[in-house]
Amino acid sequence: MKRHAFLGLIVISMMLAPAFAQPAPSKSAPAVAPIEIPFELVSRHIVVPVTVNGSRPLSFVFDTGDKVGIIDLDRAKELRLKLGREVRVGGAGSGQLTGAVVESSTWTLKGLDGFSQPLVLALPFENLAARFGHDFDGIIGSDFIKHFVVEIDYQARVIKLHPKDEFAYSGSGETIPIEFNGQGYPLVDAVVTPVGGQAIRGKFVIDLGSGGSLALHSPFVNSHQLPGPGTKTIKSIGAGGAGGQVSGQVGRVAELSIGSFKMAGPPTLFSQDKGGAFASTQLAGNIGQQIMSKFRIFLDYGRARIILERNKTFGDPFDRSSAGLALKAEDKKYKTFLITDVLDNSPASEAGLQKDDVIIKIDDQTGTDLTLTKVTEMFEKPVPRDVTIRRGEKTLKVTLTPRKLI
Repeated sequence: MKRHAFLGLIVISMMLAPAFAQPAPSKSAPAVAPIEIPFELVSRHIVVPVTVNGSRPLSFVFDTGDKVGIIDLDRAKELRLKLGREVRVGGAGSGQLTGAVVESSTWTLKGLDGFSQPLVLALPFENLAARFGHDFDGIIGSDFIKHFVVEIDYQARVIKLHPKDEFAYSGSGETIPIEFNGQGYPLVDAVVTPVGGQAIRGKFVIDLGSGGSLALHSPFVNSHQLPGPGTKTIKSIGAGGAGGQVSGQVGRVAELSIGSFKMAGPPTLFSQDKGGAFASTQLAGNIGQQIMSKFRIFLDYGRARIILERNKTFGDPFDRSSAGLALKAEDKKYKTFLITDVLDNSPASEAGLQKDDVIIKIDDQTGTDLTLTKVTEMFEKPVPRDVTIRRGEKTLKVTLTPRKLI
């Protein structure tokens, strides 16, 4: 399955930005370090437990491609939060979401006693939750991150919060300078080398709210005539964000360099979007989880830097197989897996799978045993799978063998 879930880069329009530039003051965090917050990795996104105004536990995505605290609009209504004027915001994809300003509500991270921050926006995340295959109750971003030095350990599935004023790094990692754009997203200088081409330097968002690898924005793609002759590409399917579906081709570049770190052959989205975050002329692109998870990361916004340490996956090649289909989870328990698109000349099309088929069993595991994250991982291995589907009133069984497509 070639699936990129770009959930980051929630862009507040410039006309609305002044209203959100200075959220209500946060309560100070206790000066204890480090505070460890376990997280769940869902469809390659960091999910942390949050409560809102003392609510039941909710699932919020930790996203460096976001600034303010945001809650799902339906969840805000369920919790009877006070909603103010209507707003429209965009993100990855060319569309916009219509939501509302949240008034007089705060969120609290489980395990971080004495610290809370305001919720600023309520946006409809129902479609994102379906592609996520998990509750998607909200997002936290840079307004939270800047209060700490945030250490992210993908291997241990834990975030560590260090007091920013007392933090002194003594490890073996490399310090990378960052700057911030108007939305508060961290930007780094990086170098992309196309297949058979010359190295190109550009500014990239470090976007931990993206489950993808490397995404190059359409103006950058067009100006450098990428992906270049001889580069094998396939149509992007299943990629999207707050602004809806993302259009483009998926292939590879020869190399991505961040500081002294060089990564060969990362899967790359060559955006063809005409609007939205991936059509930005200000940036070359964004760097997502599939690349950043090769590091232990220290986000030190106060010193305008990130620190990267290689973890044991750094040398692993980007060689995942693909089934050539896109999925979403339809029911409230995220156990009904609907095929939303099938790539031509792929294992899925060759197996006879079609759009709107429902996967009810893979090998001996039924929907109750599966999650969308688990299905994705199964279809990224070059292993034959017996896939049982429902197509209308019929039940069919096919053999699906994922393979590398790019």
